[in-house]
Amino acid sequence: MNYRFQNLLGAPYRGGNAVVTKNTRLISPVGNRIADTDLLKSQSATLPFQCSSDVSRLAVSPDGAFLLVIDENRRALFVNLPRRAVLHRITFKHPVGALEFSPDGRLIAVGAGKLVQIWRSPGFRKEFFPFELVRTFADCNDKVTSLKWSPDSSYLLVGSKDLTARLFCVRKLKGVYTKPFLFLGHRDSVVGCFFGAEKGTDRVNRAYTIARDSYLFSWGYSGDVENTGGGEGPPAPGTPERSNERALEVNVKKRKELDDEEDGGMEDGECLLHRGKWELLRKDGFMQQQARVTSCDYHRGLDLLVVGFSNGVFGLYQMPDFVCIHLLSISKEKITTAVFNELGNWLTFGCAKLGQLLVWEWKSESYILKQQGHYFDVSCLAYSPDSQLLATGADDNKVKVWTVSSGFCFVTFSEHTNAITALHFMANNHCLLSASLDGTVRAWDLFRYRNFRTFTTPSSRQFVSLTADQSSEVICAGTLDSFEIFVWSMKTGRLLDILSGHEGPVHGLMFSPTSAVLASSSWDKTVRLWDVFESKGAVETFPHTHDVLTVVYRPDGKQLACSTLDGQIHFWDPIDGLLMYTIEGRRDISGGRLATDRRAAANSSSGKYFTTLCYSADGSYILAGGSSKFICLYDVAEQVLLRRFQITHNLSLDGVLDFLNSKKMTDAGPLDLIDDDDTDTEEGVDKQTRGKLGYDLPGSMPNRGRPIIRTKCLRIAPTGRSFAAATTEGVLVYSTDETFIFDPTDLDIDVTPEAIDAALSEGLIKRALILSLRLNEDSLIKKCVFAASPADIPALASSIPSRYLQRLIDAFAGLLENCPHLEFILRWCQEICKAHGQSIQQNSRTLLPALKSLQKAITRMHQDLADTCASNEYMLRYLCSAGTRQKGSP
Repeated sequence: MNYRFQNLLGAPYRGGNAVVTKNTRLISPVGNRIADTDLLKSQSATLPFQCSSDVSRLAVSPDGAFLLVIDENRRALFVNLPRRAVLHRITFKHPVGALEFSPDGRLIAVGAGKLVQIWRSPGFRKEFFPFELVRTFADCNDKVTSLKWSPDSSYLLVGSKDLTARLFCVRKLKGVYTKPFLFLGHRDSVVGCFFGAEKGTDRVNRAYTIARDSYLFSWGYSGDVENTGGGEGPPAPGTPERSNERALEVNVKKRKELDDEEDGGMEDGECLLHRGKWELLRKDGFMQQQARVTSCDYHRGLDLLVVGFSNGVFGLYQMPDFVCIHLLSISKEKITTAVFNELGNWLTFGCAKLGQLLVWEWKSESYILKQQGHYFDVSCLAYSPDSQLLATGADDNKVKVWTVSSGFCFVTFSEHTNAITALHFMANNHCLLSASLDGTVRAWDLFRYRNFRTFTTPSSRQFVSLTADQSSEVICAGTLDSFEIFVWSMKTGRLLDILSGHEGPVHGLMFSPTSAVLASSSWDKTVRLWDVFESKGAVETFPHTHDVLTVVYRPDGKQLACSTLDGQIHFWDPIDGLLMYTIEGRRDISGGRLATDRRAAANSSSGKYFTTLCYSADGSYILAGGSSKFICLYDVAEQVLLRRFQITHNLSLDGVLDFLNSKKMTDAGPLDLIDDDDTDTEEGVDKQTRGKLGYDLPGSMPNRGRPIIRTKCLRIAPTGRSFAAATTEGVLVYSTDETFIFDPTDLDIDVTPEAIDAALSEGLIKRALILSLRLNEDSLIKKCVFAASPADIPALASSIPSRYLQRLIDAFAGLLENCPHLEFILRWCQEICKAHGQSIQQNSRTLLPALKSLQKAITRMHQDLADTCASNEYMLRYLCSAGTRQKGSP
């Protein structure tokens, strides 16, 4: 019951800028969420909070403690990164195009529309309104596109769409108005501007501005103050002179006095950029025909510049001589983010249209990270039997396999030529089956990463459902067009049988976990049971009043659940053929109104049904999802709704709001669906969206581009500790909450932590262990387990009551994942199985999730030890051979 959001798979990047903090920690936006990737440990996690819409800009403080996130609705979250908690919220009045913390971390520069705002950075203090606006610069004539602080946090270099870059002095100087210095000559909007410094120092002596038309301007700074007037700033080439400025009439003596006042506030060695002279040193072209600069970054310490273009090419240049070090192509789509890490040895690139995220070490020319999500929505899922792997299939014809613990995809299969509709892991954990609309069912070897068998039909068919029996000898697939079920032999690949009888597409197919009975559901309003091995034809038919959308077996095989088009879930006894329960779910699944709907969400009949079902590991609960923002969790025995999971709060998706704002309705339709910003398309660069995620497929999106929130597939892990949902946002993984939940199994007035400590101090290990199991507190159970000596383990294991076995096995599974005492825990597990083997067999249904968790932990530990032993074996062989050669040499 205590499931909570853990991670987001299937789409590592979807637009916005990525940032690198602490040199090896990559922060990237994924829709309205934030992904946190540890590049050293190769682990990816998603932060637990959500923005109101898709994230547009990110900024991290220099010490890596704070993160500022701004979405498309101009709403900002100020986040404590170590604690992953939102501290403050603020809404800006204009769209934010640029954002950066000052090097000292005290200020935040925000490019909001045409304004440049300087805000004081909030801290850990509790304040009514922690954001304090320090200064506002309103000199830009168009939207601000880039910002860069000087190393001393005193100056700000700002690029804009008005074809200029400006140098602002952030400090307020007494009695003098400092107008910004203008860097002119650009023929397109400025997408990047950076300060260059002398080697080994932070003294600024250069500046670089990059225009969108693929030109780089290099500016040089000198301390010549002969032509400056007060604190007004030196004239730039082409800058109109302001004859009415009073500062021009100030005498030389007063200028010196003001200069002395300013110098008194400056630190030693600090350059006064607003008084010196700037001149254009050189203008260089990137020589990318018909390509625009879409992203760029500069590393001041190494004097390196990286530039990403709209044709998927990126270039790495050594400055100030503009020497090209690398010029490579990542893809054919535009690079939406390019950034250095702190040391400058790694480059991070993101392509939003492909969902691609790369980290590249430019010196060795090798990949540190290479992840790419599905091009379209994920349509099907499958957990491996040990719960360590998760396979995803999508409409982009690809099958990806992810490691659940790390959140990374380690293999992609792309042999299918049409959309993937169903996936199934075989019982041996090393073979994956996939069905597709291209008329084939393929078997994939997860050891050699190849397609070792392909199952086809005499005439081309479109497969939409797939399953295999427990012995992995027979494979069955249901069709969309011929309404048949095809049966193949796994060993030979031959077509064994064709089961006919359905009069509609067979969208649900599953073998019984305990027998060879096959259950199928179809749009012909029936569920049919087939005995594949013994006889031909349907053994039994369960009629319904509406189309049946899916069917699933309970893990013990004694119950069958199916959902129908009228929003009901029917539970059948497959042995006696009787209807056991019915759950009315129309009210529970309803929610969210589409922008194109004529009716309110409460009166609409569309989408109020479940398209995917999944039993919990013990069969007590069932998860249900469909074309809605909710996933429902029901208690089967009581037929009541226990919990609803809202999969997203992202207002960039359609179907999230229950009530639409009538002010956004115009004569041309909803205001959100009218795209009046077509400047990027006019200039030859397609406007970047979230990527083509299935809503541009024929008939899949009636509202011209906004993705509809829905759940296409639900799967629960065999351990029961997590479940995955294939949604419009990606693959959402929910796991049990690891925080402390007080849930005692047999509480009494004498069952207290103090009593457990007292028993341990007196050497009564058996009493302490049983008290800790009754109190059901994880830390105390582990403390009592480690207090036992190896010689006492058999006696202690046999004295444990059967009702506490599940809690003890769960504790062993958690210890195996994090505890170094492997042999000690395995000894406990062995003695528990010896002493309670019969009890475990009798209560297999309730103990199955705990046993699966224990199996997963042992398998994972075995794989790690096997890899370590293999590497040690080769190392020892090498050392022995090297020692033999050394002795034999003269």
